[in-house]
Amino acid sequence: MKGILLINLGSPRDLELKSIKDYLKEFLSDDLVIDYPKFLQQILVNWIIIPSRYKNTREAYSEIWTENGSPLIHDTIALGEKVGAKSGALVEVSMRYQFPSIEEGLKKLKAKGCSEIFVVPLYPHYAMSTVLTTEREVTRIESKLGLDLRLNFIGAFYNEGGYISSLSDVINRNRQKESDYLLFSYHGIPNRHLIKTDPTESHCLKVTNCCEIESKAKPFCYKAQVLETSKLCAKKLELKDDEWGVSFQSRIGPGWIQPFTDKELVRLAEEGVQHLDVVCPAFVTDNLETLEEMNIRGRETFLEAGGKSFNYIPCLNNEDSWVDFLVAASEK
Repeated sequence: MKGILLINLGSPRDLELKSIKDYLKEFLSDDLVIDYPKFLQQILVNWIIIPSRYKNTREAYSEIWTENGSPLIHDTIALGEKVGAKSGALVEVSMRYQFPSIEEGLKKLKAKGCSEIFVVPLYPHYAMSTVLTTEREVTRIESKLGLDLRLNFIGAFYNEGGYISSLSDVINRNRQKESDYLLFSYHGIPNRHLIKTDPTESHCLKVTNCCEIESKAKPFCYKAQVLETSKLCAKKLELKDDEWGVSFQSRIGPGWIQPFTDKELVRLAEEGVQHLDVVCPAFVTDNLETLEEMNIRGRETFLEAGGKSFNYIPCLNNEDSWVDFLVAASEK
């Protein structure tokens, strides 16, 4: 029997400071997220990042918390229920970090009689800090538990027709009538991650216009993939070149992919964009980065810089066409 395991990033269990710290510690201690030598990573995590950020992180989460708890967890579980109802398959939902755990998801599917698991990391674009770490952790836990499951992983789906159609439809239905620009804002990653995941070791950031050139690096290049997602959506939405753009949010330090979203929001307002739409396609479920960083702080940045209206376009969440895509992908 085949089961489906949907995996999202994760969230604190609640707004208690211990939960916030536990989540940050597990997430930031992942060697594929902060990829420094372990001793340096742990100094940064335990002595610098968490002590300086946990209170602000708690405050940010409190801005988006609902009566159902974390929007990310609640909406991913709702997505799993819709995928299960549509496909008739056994479906479990897990988070890469914290609760509900990958171990719990695998055990439940095994207990229900599954021998083959279709694993879906809910990230459209490949990155070592999302897709790769999820694949490795699922494989590690299955091996540790000795569950004897056959694991099949869905790859990056950044250019799949069903995904692009669903994303474009959500954008189209939620745009302002008076909109004069659409910004695709993606989660940023360090440039060094692009270099590390380049199997050719000679393409990413080493060739002029590397993202515009077909290469064996593309299946592993986050930046090239997000640019293609944006271009495919812009084409489907019939946007002119000067009516849309791409930027990267959530940077932690120097050396991250540019242009930065916060700076682009100011630039666009100063250059005359008055009615801005923003969508965040790196995420399929709304979360802290979309609901607080973008829809609250990003909105303030754009309006304070002179923009007249800011419209945040929601993630795919539980859209029927998105569910259909996941069901079809799991049946291949």
